[in-house]
Amino acid sequence: MSRALRILVAAVALLGGVVSLFAAENNALTRGIAITDPDLLRKLDQNNTLTIPRLLSPERNADVPLTTELMFVSLPQLKEIVPAIDAEFERYIARYKATYPGETIGVGEGFDAQLFDLANLRSHDTRFVLAGIVNRMDRAYVSEGSCGEIRLIYRLTRFDTGPDGGKTATRLPMTFNLVMKARDVRQTDGNGKSISCADVARRWLDNADWQDLIGSRLPPHDAMLDRIETNIQVSVAPKSALHDFRSDYLLKVFKYDAAGKTFEESTLENQIDRDRILADDVLRRDFKTWLLAPDHLREFDRGTVLIPEKFLAKAAVVPTPAGLDASALQPEFGMMQGEGKGDGVFTDNDVVSALKQAAARGVEMQNVRSVAGFQRRLNDVTCAGCHQTRGIGGFHFPGVDWLADKPSNSTIVPASPHFFGDQLRRRDILTAFAAGKHPDFSRGFASRPQTRGGSELAGTEYQDGWGAHCSLQDAGSGTRDESFTSWSCANGLTCQAAAASRRIGMCFIKTR
Repeated sequence: MSRALRILVAAVALLGGVVSLFAAENNALTRGIAITDPDLLRKLDQNNTLTIPRLLSPERNADVPLTTELMFVSLPQLKEIVPAIDAEFERYIARYKATYPGETIGVGEGFDAQLFDLANLRSHDTRFVLAGIVNRMDRAYVSEGSCGEIRLIYRLTRFDTGPDGGKTATRLPMTFNLVMKARDVRQTDGNGKSISCADVARRWLDNADWQDLIGSRLPPHDAMLDRIETNIQVSVAPKSALHDFRSDYLLKVFKYDAAGKTFEESTLENQIDRDRILADDVLRRDFKTWLLAPDHLREFDRGTVLIPEKFLAKAAVVPTPAGLDASALQPEFGMMQGEGKGDGVFTDNDVVSALKQAAARGVEMQNVRSVAGFQRRLNDVTCAGCHQTRGIGGFHFPGVDWLADKPSNSTIVPASPHFFGDQLRRRDILTAFAAGKHPDFSRGFASRPQTRGGSELAGTEYQDGWGAHCSLQDAGSGTRDESFTSWSCANGLTCQAAAASRRIGMCFIKTR
């Protein structure tokens, strides 16, 4: 029996045998597709069962989780992560000083812009705490053989010792996502048959034991490891004479290299490198030609496009709040005609002609049916644009704070409206997998969930309730945009402009 398997057997004994995933789960939207039960997460973390060191190095004899001071040093797989983040902070500080030469930036309250303290990544008082586990089989279109992904999400937490010797936990604004493949192609069931995508989906939908979902696919072998994603609130700056309130988040991705057994700095999926593309005429032309090709435009419309790496960036800074209107805070700004000072990559005529060409070839567009729709998708298909849309600051899954005095309260909002609004689509995909069918992986805009005829979200903030995004076309604007015609409000609510946008507003209670 391998050491990892012995760990799992011991964990089952510690947890009292088979543990229901959602014994205390009170959110029907995530049932069967995410683990957010605080009691279960506490046990999995405190028993050192699903901590980062145990997953990456199951042969270790340590019985307690590692602090960041030790984790990034003792686990060779992680050796590139902290230096890469350090370098991004240096570049960020240099850009901030160049943009706002009259403001100070640094760690502590005495600065105009307060930086995240990188000492937290080298501290004996901080560690990463398991905050949630999310099924992302809806991303199987990226790699069908792996059946999508399972994401183990950790939150950086500081543990301070009080006068009485007790520990006080403070969650810090950083998440660390260990992304694993949903299926190990070498794994078999009790009859020697390969585990299929249908098997994995059924286990989740049946609310199976956590070990059945995660444990049977743990290391010792690293075939399941895919990448690590980090998200840090790099700085906070109050409103000043130079800018509005700003909170910036740094996104980084590190792909696992099985040959070198290390996580290496990588490009972010679909995170267009706006500045580099705009500065290079050849890259501008190539990007426009590639994206407007009918087959790629169809995938772009469906939200399943995979933009080639030569157009992508290795880091993204996500300013929040960004607002509903196009601005320099958004990742696509400057790519469209009329945005910014220079010439855009795409003119209105480019988009209109591409849509007509796609229609002539029989490509039916679901979301991108206008220039404004193309612009919105170009923004939300990026990592940064998606995190700016209906997020909690720059996070979509801050996670469950089971260290709180009353963790049941924290399970009400462990994630953003975008996360919850997307759960029906993700469950629909798991259901198709479980039935042996080919799923429809398409998704709507990040601003508006794709319910596919479901009624579960009707009247809620996630779809058409108070605070939901809506189309202003029926609010006297005189503008009809085919990309947003279905964005209506529930009975008793009206769509009102929340910014200067002529197309998108928010649902509010009708007033006389």
